[in-house]
Amino acid sequence: MTSEARSGPDKSVYLVNLGCPKNLVDGEVMLGLLADAGYTLSLDPEQAGVLMVNTCSFIDEAKEESIETILDLAAYKATGTKRKRILSDKARHVSSFEKQLIVTGCLAQRYGRELRELLPEVDVFVGTGEFLRITEILAQKQRVLDGPTLYLGASHVLPDHTVPRIPTTHFYSAYLKVAEGCNHKCAFCIIPKIRGLQESRPIASLVAEATGLVAQGVREINLIAQDLTAYGRERRDGTTLLALLKSLVHVEGLDWIRLLYCYPNYLDESLLKFIAAEEKVCPYIDMPLQHISDRMLRRMKREKSGDGIRRVLDRIRDAIPGVIVRSSFIVGFPGEREEDFRQLCDFVTEAKLDHVGVFRYSQEEGTAAGIMTDQVSEEIKEERWHKLMACQAEVVRKKNSALVGEERSVLVCGQDDHGRWWGRMQCQAPDIDGIVFLEQCLADSGDMVRVRITGASGYDLQARCLPEQPLQTPIALDLAAASP
Repeated sequence: MTSEARSGPDKSVYLVNLGCPKNLVDGEVMLGLLADAGYTLSLDPEQAGVLMVNTCSFIDEAKEESIETILDLAAYKATGTKRKRILSDKARHVSSFEKQLIVTGCLAQRYGRELRELLPEVDVFVGTGEFLRITEILAQKQRVLDGPTLYLGASHVLPDHTVPRIPTTHFYSAYLKVAEGCNHKCAFCIIPKIRGLQESRPIASLVAEATGLVAQGVREINLIAQDLTAYGRERRDGTTLLALLKSLVHVEGLDWIRLLYCYPNYLDESLLKFIAAEEKVCPYIDMPLQHISDRMLRRMKREKSGDGIRRVLDRIRDAIPGVIVRSSFIVGFPGEREEDFRQLCDFVTEAKLDHVGVFRYSQEEGTAAGIMTDQVSEEIKEERWHKLMACQAEVVRKKNSALVGEERSVLVCGQDDHGRWWGRMQCQAPDIDGIVFLEQCLADSGDMVRVRITGASGYDLQARCLPEQPLQTPIALDLAAASP
């Protein structure tokens, strides 16, 4: 008789979410579904009966992180302690009756069949189109212990506002996934093959979910999709990003709406004018541009030229005074020459973007760029990454120094490990941009306060809270405290 038959399955779950915020939302939905089915959330992998990794496979670094995390949890499954690798098949077999190891997300969808052979310690691989069945899948697996099982169906599912979700971010901030999939064919990107074509949620469902999040204390909602500006276009019923924003601004208690992952297309005048006029919509455009060299943009199968990108930037800045622009670029793409890279460095210096992320090109099987013959060496990628980051660091130094002395509103986010209070301005997105360290802060997490910027250091700022009371105190319900 197995231990499971004697005492029943342990219905406590420990989840590690990896990858982008879109993946994080999927993980939060799975937690909500499991909680509704009677599972409890655990912060300790040694104590949990179900160990889950929601994986990413966008680039090599993400895949490596996913595999390492799976192996670490596999060691907990076998021995209850963190080790690099399980040592014996016997240990795997005995422990499989006590704990389940579940791998979900993009890595499972993309490599599930191969990983079933390579990682026998994993009980179940759940793809991106099957995660809404997570409770059913766990119940099936608890009844049949027959080695790793695959659940790889459609490329994606699109939960609506009625599906339970347990936020794992701080209570005052949340991501709202408005669409799934992507219709672009960028040469470097595997996402459309993993997640499928774009499918957008109805506006009414998104407004209902946003209203529910605000009722829990959320003050800031970050809209996410693979291509946010294309939201709703495939529905052909008048659904657009502008229409969504016009509805979301009426959600009472919502202070900030931020736009993440905006493709350069569809940033038309009506949308830009609305962003400029509406106080709730942050004057913040996250628009991955990837390169500026015409030659590289063509090889990447991007839909804009260098001049086209410059025109889009000019149009955004003309329409939205003081707009914050974030972008990301790829260095070391196949065939990138020194002249191409020099153009990119010059552009970053001249364009004075507020925030920049830089990725070293990752050669991905199944992509057009993956089979190009003129791959760039890892040494050159690393060198170019450092050079481009240095160019942007100088831009940020000047921009942040110019903010000293200004008054701004800050969303208080809490205290760091050293007891320092910190927060974010409208121009700072969670997790990816700099922060503001706060002096004389008498407010609490989730409060909005007025500050005066007193200093700048690297990507972060220092500020002194002004003596006024917080602008508004939110409902103090921190669901993140229960998150794994």
